[in-house]
Amino acid sequence: MRLLRILWLIAPALLCGLAAARQSHGNAGQARAQLEAVRSQIALITRQVSRGQAERDRLTRQLRATEESVGKAQTALDGLQQQRAAGAARRAQLEAQMRQGEADLSGTRTALAGQLRAAYLIGRQEPLKLLLNQGDPARAGRMFVYYSYLGRARAQQIQAIEADLQRIGQLDTQLQAQDAKLAGLQQAQQAQVSALRQARSRRLQVLASISVQTRTRSARLARLRRQQRGLESLLAQLRRATASLPAEDLGHSLFGRLRGRLSRPVAGRIIEGYGEERAGGLKWQGDLFATQRDAPVHAVSQGRVVYADWLAGLGLLIIIDHGDGYMSLYGHNARLYESVGQRVAAGQTIAQAGDSGGSARPELYFEIRKEGKPLDPRLWLRP
Repeated sequence: MRLLRILWLIAPALLCGLAAARQSHGNAGQARAQLEAVRSQIALITRQVSRGQAERDRLTRQLRATEESVGKAQTALDGLQQQRAAGAARRAQLEAQMRQGEADLSGTRTALAGQLRAAYLIGRQEPLKLLLNQGDPARAGRMFVYYSYLGRARAQQIQAIEADLQRIGQLDTQLQAQDAKLAGLQQAQQAQVSALRQARSRRLQVLASISVQTRTRSARLARLRRQQRGLESLLAQLRRATASLPAEDLGHSLFGRLRGRLSRPVAGRIIEGYGEERAGGLKWQGDLFATQRDAPVHAVSQGRVVYADWLAGLGLLIIIDHGDGYMSLYGHNARLYESVGQRVAAGQTIAQAGDSGGSARPELYFEIRKEGKPLDPRLWLRP
């Protein structure tokens, strides 16, 4: 009866807990579905932006194609270099094992030679003499035991030598196979280096064509304005696409309280700053950092990636939504490490700096936006 009373008392709490768990599970499933819908919408936006760029500007399309081929060639080359490094390390390991095997074989042979010399000095007739000698049976018994030990030791040394020889033979075969593999990787790497050079050469040709096309100030200004309108249109579409997501699903981090406390996105110096004159009345809406090629690019705060693709004027661009209408933009990258929908932490490496988008040198373009409006990054970054 007492057990029934306890169950009667705790039953409402159990039912409430089960209902809450079901609701929580339902909310999580709804959030995932919402996120997938937003990802699909952003993927559609990305395709539309790419198609629009291609239709508006043939040279932009060519630049994107050549820079993508450079990126693919560089990625393939990096992979080959990693394989070669791993192969060289494996070869060094095999060589060390082979040297150790040869040293073990030498030691075993030396030990066996000593035993053979001792046996020779004793002479072949010594056991027979002990057997015929009637002086001390106990001593004779001990000596026979010693002789049996010596014989087994010789047999073990011979077996060890055979095992060492077999192991050395196997290691030698493995070394030959590893040498052949390294030779193949070296040839593949040389071919990939050639492909990379050709891709970079094609990129330079496209950049030269763009330079000819934008020789006049008005042409340069028109191109910059097209690129700026493209970015503004992309940001507006991204804001609409992510408006349905709760702040916590965007990696909400109270970004507004971090003014003046954010770490720099990349190591380097600012060569063009927010608000400075750019061309024909256009001003820089962010900071341009001169940096090293392949320098790590870090997220300035936690958030969720809402764009990771190529965009005219900015090349490989990654955009992070930090919630409350705040976004950060990172352009001209050589490689992107994160994809749309991924959460990132403050300080996480999200890309490698480069010169994509037609830059003449490795650099990073960085913006901070609030509800689509650019803010001065230097007021947000730590001095």
